[in-house]
Amino acid sequence: MRNVAFDIFYTLVATFLYVAALPLLFVLSFKKKYCQSIPARFFGSKNPPFPEHDIWFHVCSLGEAKAIAPVVERLNAHKIAISVITHTGFEAASKYAAEVRYLPYELWLWIWMKRPKTVVVLEAEFWYLLFRLAHIRGARVIALNARISERSFPKYYRMRWFYRILLRQCDRILCQSSEDMARFIALGGRNVEVVGNIKLAQKIEATKHYPKPDGLLIVAASTHEGEEEGILRGFLAYREQNPSAKLLVVPRHPERFAKVRELIAHVAPTVGFSCWSESQSISEVITLIDAMGELNNFYAISDIAIVGGAFVPIGGHNPLEPATFGCKIITGEEIFLQRELFKYVSHVQFTSLQGVAEALKHAESLPPSQINGNVDLDRVLDNLTEK
Repeated sequence: MRNVAFDIFYTLVATFLYVAALPLLFVLSFKKKYCQSIPARFFGSKNPPFPEHDIWFHVCSLGEAKAIAPVVERLNAHKIAISVITHTGFEAASKYAAEVRYLPYELWLWIWMKRPKTVVVLEAEFWYLLFRLAHIRGARVIALNARISERSFPKYYRMRWFYRILLRQCDRILCQSSEDMARFIALGGRNVEVVGNIKLAQKIEATKHYPKPDGLLIVAASTHEGEEEGILRGFLAYREQNPSAKLLVVPRHPERFAKVRELIAHVAPTVGFSCWSESQSISEVITLIDAMGELNNFYAISDIAIVGGAFVPIGGHNPLEPATFGCKIITGEEIFLQRELFKYVSHVQFTSLQGVAEALKHAESLPPSQINGNVDLDRVLDNLTEK
C-alpha cells in the first residue's frame, strides 16, 4: 500500500514538473541537438511502444549504447529492444538488430510501457517509474554495469530512503567494482554482485584507415567547453621543442564545431589550420575533426591522446579506446565517472591544463598505454537469460 501511495505522489510530482517545463521543452525542440529526442520523449512524436520482445536494454547516450555491443551480439537468438535518451545514443543503438526507441518521460511510461519480460538498465539510469512499472508488470529488472561514483555517493546516501524504494524493484544489480557493490548495498540493494565493466569486452577497432603524417601526431579527443584553449596553448608551447608535432582537435559535441573553429583561429593565428570536413587530410599543424564517428580512426594513427572531459568536471571519457591503439594517454584529474576504467589502463598521465606542455614532453619517454583487465561476460549473459 505504501508503494502505491508513493507511486501516486511521484506521478503527481512528475506531472507538475512536466507542465512547468513545457515552454522550455517547446523552445528546445527546435534546436538541432534536441529536434528528435524532445518531441519523441516528451510529446510522443514518432515513438510508438515496443513490439513484443525478450530483453529490453535502457541506455543513456553514445557511450552506453556502444558498451552493450558484446552483450547484444551474444543474444542474437533473442528479440532485443533498446531505449535511449540522446540522439547520439539513438544513432549508435540503431546499428544493432533491435527495435530502438527514445525513452518517454516517466509520466508517459504508465501508458507507453506494455508487459516487458526482462528490463536491463545500464550504469546509473535510475528512473523510478521505469523500474517500478517494469517490476509490477512482471518483468525481471536488472541493473547492468551499475556504478555510483565516490563523488556522487554522498548525494545518493542523503536520498537513501528514495533509492531503497527504487532498488527494491530491482532483481539483480551487476556492478563494475567491489566499491560500487558496497555503495549499492548501503542504499538497500539486493542480489548485488561484481561482474566487472562490460566496456572491457567492447570490440574497439578502426572503421577506416588513414595515412599517418610525418612527425608526432597528437589527438585532443572528446574535448568540452573550457578545455580546448588550454590544450591548444600547451600544444603550441610543446611544439617549440618539437616543431614536427601535429594536433587533431575532436570536440565531443558536434554543435560546438563552429565555436572551436573560431577558438583555434584566435589562439593559434600564425600556424597552419584546416577542417577535416573541407580538406580530408592532416597536412596542417592543427586539424579540427568536425565529423562524427571518426575518433577511433584517428586514435589508430596517433602517438599521444589527450582525453578530454576530465580537465573540467565532466567525469572523464573512455580510456580503453586510445589504449587499444597504444596511444600514450594524457588526461585531467576529473575522471570520477571513468575511475573504474582507468584502473585497467597503464601509463596514464593525469595533469591540469597548465601542465599539458610538460606532460607532452614527458610522454616522449613513456611506453604506450596498455589494457589489463577482463569482465565475466558469461556471468552477465547467465543473469540476463535466466528464466
